Amino acid sequence: MSGMAGRITVGRMTADTADAAEAGRWIRNFVDGRYVDPEGPQGTVHGFDKVDPATGRMFARVHEADRSLVDRAVRGARRALHDGWASTPVAERTALLRRAADRIEARFDEFVAAEVADTGKPVTQARSLDVARAVSNFRSFADVAAAAGQESFLTDLPGGRQALNYAVRKPLGVVAVIVPWNLPLLLLTWKVAPALACGNAVVVKPSEETPATAALLADVLAEAGLPAGVYNVVHGFGADSAGAYLTSHPGIDGVTFTGSSATGSQVMKTVAPRVRPVSFELGGKNAAIVFDDVDTDEALTGLARSVFTNTGQVCLCTERVYVQRSVFADIADGLAERARALRLGAPGDERTTTGPLISQAHRAKVLGYFDLAEQAGAKVLTGGGVPELGPELSGGSWIEPTLWTGLTNADRPVREEIFGPVAALIPFDTEEEAIALANDTEYGLAASVWTNDLRRGHRVAQAMDTGMAWVNTWFLRDLRSPFGGTGLSGIGREGGASSMHFYTEPTNVCVQL
Repeated sequence: MSGMAGRITVGRMTADTADAAEAGRWIRNFVDGRYVDPEGPQGTVHGFDKVDPATGRMFARVHEADRSLVDRAVRGARRALHDGWASTPVAERTALLRRAADRIEARFDEFVAAEVADTGKPVTQARSLDVARAVSNFRSFADVAAAAGQESFLTDLPGGRQALNYAVRKPLGVVAVIVPWNLPLLLLTWKVAPALACGNAVVVKPSEETPATAALLADVLAEAGLPAGVYNVVHGFGADSAGAYLTSHPGIDGVTFTGSSATGSQVMKTVAPRVRPVSFELGGKNAAIVFDDVDTDEALTGLARSVFTNTGQVCLCTERVYVQRSVFADIADGLAERARALRLGAPGDERTTTGPLISQAHRAKVLGYFDLAEQAGAKVLTGGGVPELGPELSGGSWIEPTLWTGLTNADRPVREEIFGPVAALIPFDTEEEAIALANDTEYGLAASVWTNDLRRGHRVAQAMDTGMAWVNTWFLRDLRSPFGGTGLSGIGREGGASSMHFYTEPTNVCVQL
């Protein structure tokens, strides 16, 4: 971070910005191989506050990229492609990815600290999930790229001759990588690793809520030997800021985006005139179906994870739980007990299981759904409000893990994505009814099925109108398998060969023999 100080532009900055600038707490853009100092003409600085979600206290200032800086990033990325990165042998690119994984491991604690500061999530989760998966993402896609082959077809022609058809895959080009705030490092590396493995250059726009690890990754990739301009980071917001400048830039060859369905729709409109390919992983209103033959303890363990992991701020989290009527009371009581056992507290405390929501604005949204549930006649099994956690955490964006009964599929809290530690429990009687209830949504990301009947597990999982369906588990991923959703949950697939296909363009070569 830079120690640059100077006059501060009024706008997205608060009154005490100058003090933070003097202290040197700047998170900077990374463009064409170097960090960009935030001081602009006449000493002005354009930036915004970064707040710790756990305490509500500001801990850094983020340098907001203007249109000219985004343009520099895109032009630098294209220059890096033409200077040789696109033609770098696959073996060299995959070796670099493995070195990047090694460097993340060497600086593991730095990444954990940055992730916790940005998100407020418990340090135990940042270690075991977020940073660990970042390492796995680089290594996994290095393996996938190294093993990738191409289809070829030998065709018989009249007269006893033949033709050989084979595809040559080339980098897509300069890819805009836009990542959300809930799993910022995990999802960043999930996109950047395959993009680099395929020979692309990237311009990353992290969420304004979680800028730190994207900037830190620039250090790691430079240490691993990535040429200047191949990886760039521009900070800012969406409309009238870095996000809009990036997706509308004519030098972008494709966009990969994870975030809300509404923002995804806007990005698609922006790139449509230039017919650029997109890969979108958007919102979810995921269902779990619990049958009466289930192992109750196993199901409760899985449901507690799927509802409350990362304070419910995961696109794959469960917000609708359909339970066969004969075991409804047992599941409802058991899940409520597990919710009450969650420990909210300081992210650095090893005993903490559950962190805050990302921001006060997001908490206000989630609390709005609490009001809607009450108006719809919901019964609150547990939670339903804001916890008291003492003066140190009183300014944070905390909310109670919450479970409801008494709602139906017609009610807004059951139909709309909330993205918090909440779920509605709804009874059903037959398998057919459960399938119909689970599929009664505009979203189609994920579902889970809980049953000891293996045949029924296969049958119901395949009947889900979703991109992914788990049986007796949740969030279990093989990184080679396709990942994505249908409907409002997105378009396209990433993971394994699916990522290789998105980040490349094939040229078919036909040779008459």
